[in-house]
Amino acid sequence: MTNSAETARRISTAADLEEAASAWIEQRDRGDWDAAAQSQFDAWFAQSLENRIAYWRLEAAWDRTERLAALRGSETSRASQAWDNQVFRRIAKIGGVLSVLAMAGAAFAFYLSAPRYQTYATTVGGHETLTLSDGSLIELSTDSVIKLVDTAHIRAAKLEKGEAYFEIKHYAAHPFIVTVGDHSVVDLGTKFLIRNDPGRIEVSLFEGRARFDSGGTLHSQAPRVLTPGEVAVATADFLSVTRVPQRNLTAALGWRRGVLVFYHTSLADAVMEFNRYNREPLIIGDESTGHLIVNGAFPTNGVAVFVQAAKDVFGVRVEYRSDGIVISR
Repeated sequence: MTNSAETARRISTAADLEEAASAWIEQRDRGDWDAAAQSQFDAWFAQSLENRIAYWRLEAAWDRTERLAALRGSETSRASQAWDNQVFRRIAKIGGVLSVLAMAGAAFAFYLSAPRYQTYATTVGGHETLTLSDGSLIELSTDSVIKLVDTAHIRAAKLEKGEAYFEIKHYAAHPFIVTVGDHSVVDLGTKFLIRNDPGRIEVSLFEGRARFDSGGTLHSQAPRVLTPGEVAVATADFLSVTRVPQRNLTAALGWRRGVLVFYHTSLADAVMEFNRYNREPLIIGDESTGHLIVNGAFPTNGVAVFVQAAKDVFGVRVEYRSDGIVISR
């Protein structure tokens, strides 16, 4: 495909996205929004990151336009305001909203090129810190994979597996969006932790606010805005948001200092955590051993220290085998 043909295709795709987003917003403002419309919108919204970005950008521009119209209310006639609204709707419907976005500080350059993700990964036991162009930070924990876009017009990431801590500088015109499976986390000036385990996603908020948008079978649920101390847990068909003690949040970030912190944790769960950081697996030999309760902090690579502590405190037996280290009574 020639460069001109590729550029034309991208412009066409961008225009299609804008037209679809403007149609949703116009339908919402007409007042004929019902459960069926919400369901159809949710499906479109969850379909791709590009759909969500187009909608959020257009919604922000639309809100700014309505606020400006309200501020001019004492100086502008009703007829003029109605004309302004009509013109805006017509512009948005044919894709001319790009001009509005330009006035709001957005750039059409984003639409001329599909997002190009750079992949970063850590090995088992690895730890890497990524610094974005605006000074935001992302820390990857053990055995994690993230895809990142960091440009002047789009800031986005896909956490494919593992765990990552985010310290994001907030820009309303260019929100930072993290996609995890069918779900999205949108920063609102935020420090947060995301863990992506098979069948389970956990988002912990430390500072600021973050919006959690559900996907999959949960797409009909309204987005949840998390506040500091809240943890959202999502599976394929379940979403919960709870508030946890500060010490638990601090413990969840122990890996940034190279330690695993356990507060009233079962030995089985502690072993699962150790196995994320080490290639020689720990194995619980029987159910009763797994129910023993662990408290303490251990180096992420301190399997020998952990095993010795289990022997000293619980009097367990330890067997070194070719498939791992077995702990049992």
